[in-house]
Amino acid sequence: MSYIPFPNISPEIFTISLGSWEFSLRWYALAYVAGLLIGWKLIVTILKSPRLWPNGAPMQPEAVERLLTWVILGVIIGGRLGYVLIYDPAFFWANPSQIPVVWHGGMSFHGGFMGVVVAGILFCRREGIPMLTMADLMAIATPAGLFFGRIANFINAELWGRPTDLPWGVAFPGEAAQSCPDLLTICARHPSQLYEAALEGLVLFAVLAWAIWRAGWLRYPGRVAGLFFAGYGLSRFAVEFVRQPDAQFITLGNPLGLALHLGGYGLTMGQLLSLPMIVAGIWFIARARAA
Repeated sequence: MSYIPFPNISPEIFTISLGSWEFSLRWYALAYVAGLLIGWKLIVTILKSPRLWPNGAPMQPEAVERLLTWVILGVIIGGRLGYVLIYDPAFFWANPSQIPVVWHGGMSFHGGFMGVVVAGILFCRREGIPMLTMADLMAIATPAGLFFGRIANFINAELWGRPTDLPWGVAFPGEAAQSCPDLLTICARHPSQLYEAALEGLVLFAVLAWAIWRAGWLRYPGRVAGLFFAGYGLSRFAVEFVRQPDAQFITLGNPLGLALHLGGYGLTMGQLLSLPMIVAGIWFIARARAA
């Protein structure tokens, strides 16, 4: 069976040791920083483009710096709490001291998304900015963070896919990744993190960029945000077919780790969480009206 060996990349970029104290900069943290900074610059660039705003930009570019602080808090708090409550509540209930240890991984996109929604609503109320327009701006800023985050997941050798015999299958390290039923040789798996980086990051950004710069969708508040919701939900729903579910969902009677069974078929937790986003996205697109 042909496969791709996992590249020898450390999850840590560098480590500084001062006596018993150590600080490590991980790719995961750098992905968040890069995504936030690129998103910030994108929003500023859009606000400075008069042709995109026939009736004037909804906010000054200087306000984006204040928005960034709110978004950072929303991503970290929401992403971590989402992971704790959705994916492994029993472990964190027994080990509450591990809840704030975000640098060891364990962030939920859906939780982070809700955190950003709450942060955005509070910021809009504080600054007097139209919420739907703000949602459109934050939508175009998000794919960069998703792209870098999925690349970091790959480097960390986490969130890999189901076993595959396709030639681009990757032999991820670790006992869990190499534990494949009825397979005594190397276990290759779908690099589902890279699939998501391509769909949720590159493709989704290209579609949103077309909607903003070519189709003029910013004139219809909420339409770009709806396109993001639907696009992300469809991308995540599709990748879930080849993504290995979290271990807590897998049992002897449920080897596929389905969270919902429907007469021999079923949906994973990721698919269940994506369905409301798809529906909401279609609703926002359909309801958007010219400002």
